[in-house]
Amino acid sequence: MIRVDRVALRGLKARGHHGVFPREREEGQTFIVDLVLGLDTRPAAADDDLAKTVHYGVVAEEVVAVVEGDPVDLIETLAERIARQCLKHDGVEEVEVVVHKPDAPITVPFDDVTITITRSRV
Repeated sequence: MIRVDRVALRGLKARGHHGVFPREREEGQTFIVDLVLGLDTRPAAADDDLAKTVHYGVVAEEVVAVVEGDPVDLIETLAERIARQCLKHDGVEEVEVVVHKPDAPITVPFDDVTITITRSRV
């Protein structure tokens, strides 16, 4: 079992036009993303060197760009795109992505709809 450290980003907000209904595509809505990146932070800590870890500010900008980018029908697809983007960073061995869709078109009272996926390089 590989043990990795965790860098978490919570509550990244972006407006996207994802969904299966025309209104969702036309008007858009806010999506919220939580990430947990799994990586070995020991080299960065030993040398106090940002280049030896993941730059979470850059990751945050990339994730927002994915959410604001090309629309998809499903939040499952959106989560997969986000995971693939995160795994492009050297050193990131795994990622947990939670996509929240708090304004989903549901006809009964609810707080949130989420999809959670975990992806790794293996």
